[in-house]
Amino acid sequence: MEETLFSANVKRPLADRLRPKNLEEVVGQDHLVGADAPIGRMLKSGKVTSFILWGPPGCGKTTIARLIAEHTNLFFEQISAVFSGVADLKRVFQYAQERRATQGKGTLLFVDEIHRFNKSQQDGFLPYVEDGTIILVGATTENPSFELNAALLSRCQVFVLNRLNTENFEELLQRAEKETGQKLPVDDEAREFMKSVADGDGRYILNLAESVWSYAQEGEIFNKDNIMNIIRSRAPVYDKGRDGHYNLISAVHKSLRGSDVDAALYWVARMIVAGEDPKYILRRLTRFAVEDVSLADPNAVSQAISCWETYERLGSPEGDLAVMQLTAYLATAPKSIGVYRAMHSAIDLAKKTGSLMPPKNILNAPTKLMKQLGYSDGYEYDPDCEDGFSGANYFPEGMKRVKLYYPVDRGFEREIKKRIEYFDKLRAEKQAKKKQKQES
Repeated sequence: MEETLFSANVKRPLADRLRPKNLEEVVGQDHLVGADAPIGRMLKSGKVTSFILWGPPGCGKTTIARLIAEHTNLFFEQISAVFSGVADLKRVFQYAQERRATQGKGTLLFVDEIHRFNKSQQDGFLPYVEDGTIILVGATTENPSFELNAALLSRCQVFVLNRLNTENFEELLQRAEKETGQKLPVDDEAREFMKSVADGDGRYILNLAESVWSYAQEGEIFNKDNIMNIIRSRAPVYDKGRDGHYNLISAVHKSLRGSDVDAALYWVARMIVAGEDPKYILRRLTRFAVEDVSLADPNAVSQAISCWETYERLGSPEGDLAVMQLTAYLATAPKSIGVYRAMHSAIDLAKKTGSLMPPKNILNAPTKLMKQLGYSDGYEYDPDCEDGFSGANYFPEGMKRVKLYYPVDRGFEREIKKRIEYFDKLRAEKQAKKKQKQES
């Protein structure tokens, strides 16, 4: 009998056999499940409320939900938004109501991939969460702010789970070795490589370890190449339409802005490897050229357009080099948001003073009436003036000059700053002369 049970146990996947039996065994999430952490305090008080677990794959979301149900004597119901529809939800809600009425027992409904339910399906949870028919625990790998209805979010706390790190992976591997009674047959480099390719996913590294034990011959020690042969290729955790997409492009922008060329190249490479359309990356890089580099290096936008055209002519993979070239150029270019700030200041000012007319002297006078009204009267043609500069006022009459553009003392904008200071000084001198002439 014992042999039969042991055989059945061996057939279970290693990750399932090592599933934590209590919250203390959950790896890498002490900030949530520790005695003084939010979920730990919730269990201690005995009052469990609905919440959302947000974290990457394989970090323990399902395990935490199941353990909470066990610790609170709630009936545990689990569904996946990938495989369930409205009919399944109605059935779960009906059983929960009956269970509550006949047994006085509450239901903890764990919904995996809850972000895959549409708006109307998510709305369906609201009355049952509201009246306590169910305690909802949703698990999502996507940002709840983007993927879940505001009404549902307002009724749930959001707990963010960590990606597992190297130390967490080592703990899992040691548990696996203890469970199997065997040392993992890999050298030190291969062991570290396994942790790096697991990419925060505890389930993945345990499945990989199980594969190593299956493939390794007696006495054989696997190296990094052997591990690579097992893996073949692992699809990056990335969805072009969801949170990973926005996280990576944000990382690209921040790295460029921080002039970290190596990090910028890395994040762009991550996007390309994950299947992002290089044209999308080029569009964002072109925006960066005019927004964050701008006139500190006027060639930046020309580089952006040239690299974009190069990519369109070559396509991928040859054209990917143009994407990388532009990334390196922008990362190492001087930065300025002087024009960006000036644009917003100018727009704000335009909204406040949009009814003011331009000075009459700078308006054309194609009709006799307009000439009689003083249009173009006294206009000075700057190229004919001394220094090629009249110093005239081009703001609306009665409106004081406003400083909108503040170039930085970097790159080409250093030269622009000198020019503006020169024109400001010349304007002041000419206006002073005009005032003196009028007074005399």
